[in-house]
Amino acid sequence: MQSFTSARRIIITCSNRLSPYLQHEVVELGFKPVRVFKTGVELEGSLEDCIRLNLNLRCASQVLYSLKEFQAWNADDIYKTLLEYPWEDCIPADGYFSISSNVSNETITNNLFANVKVKDAIADRFREKTGSRPDSGPELNGVVIHLYWQDDVAEIFLDTSGETLSKHGYRKIPGKAPMLESLAAATILAGKWDRRSAFVNPMCGSGTLAIEAALIATNRRPGLYRHNYAFMHVRGYDEAFYRTQASILEKQVIEIAGLHIIASDISEDAIDISKVNAGIAGVEELISFELVDFEETTIPEEEGVVYLNPEYGDRLGEEIELQATYKRMGDFLKKKCKGYTGYIFTGNLELGKKIGLKPKRRIEFYTSKIDCRLFEYELYAGSKTVEKAEDLPSTG
Repeated sequence: MQSFTSARRIIITCSNRLSPYLQHEVVELGFKPVRVFKTGVELEGSLEDCIRLNLNLRCASQVLYSLKEFQAWNADDIYKTLLEYPWEDCIPADGYFSISSNVSNETITNNLFANVKVKDAIADRFREKTGSRPDSGPELNGVVIHLYWQDDVAEIFLDTSGETLSKHGYRKIPGKAPMLESLAAATILAGKWDRRSAFVNPMCGSGTLAIEAALIATNRRPGLYRHNYAFMHVRGYDEAFYRTQASILEKQVIEIAGLHIIASDISEDAIDISKVNAGIAGVEELISFELVDFEETTIPEEEGVVYLNPEYGDRLGEEIELQATYKRMGDFLKKKCKGYTGYIFTGNLELGKKIGLKPKRRIEFYTSKIDCRLFEYELYAGSKTVEKAEDLPSTG
């Protein structure tokens, strides 16, 4: 579509508290954010820019390309305005489309009602102009139209991503309570790892942190593992441009000589799952897997990062049992990881107090709706074990 080559508002959404790290990624790609808010970044760009963003971003959820902003007091206003929009220019007549929404309007008690109004407007527009209409449904595997409606201001977007970008496409076996890939990447980017020194991940679970570390170090982007995006189904989609961008992803992969990434777990199933996921990501050869208790994990004689993501304890009995584990983690960092920077990610702040070390930074995150912290510890090789720290300003 010719109109899609011009610059329009692009909203890149992300999970709460990830926007500082998403902003950093966006700037690295050469874009200038117009606005940064707690769940996203706004900039100006074209549909081609959306393709680049989709392929490259690690911390994003959706890339939304604005089509029209308008005033709407109720659902009838939504329908009437969108009935006049030339949907036949962006949705193929023989295609498929779905609707998503973020609605806060006093006349709407159920977002699905607003979605239906958008769908009806598109269908009726097609019938009026062509005599038929494309198929529609809930699956996000075709053109995706997103409605943002706050009070009396509405905006309609192309969701150029479709399925969320938070999942990076390599994790076919999730394991127990896995960390979302976008969150794992953001926590690594929030730390001090230089992408060259050792990255040690005891309690690796399904391997997400170690795999994301390997992907970041070697500049492997999420677009290498995913081959269906909503932008591919928009009328006028430039496949040649996409293929050019995909080939750039392959060419920019780098190899790091002597890179030490170690992932350990006491569970044989966890190690097996991690190896499968790492193999799909193409980084299995970059990670040394160890079937040991976390305290027995190999710590190379060099500087680097040790990153633990323990369980949080869903029930009282579990939490009591985990108190000893958290204390052991603190002892492990203090005694066996001198010279490293230590990180512990937890969604149980009370258990975090049992670690017994004073963190230099407490970096705020969410996982689902759980208030989490990434604790950072400077583990000095001399007699000084940790520094007293100041909190990182809240990103929430």
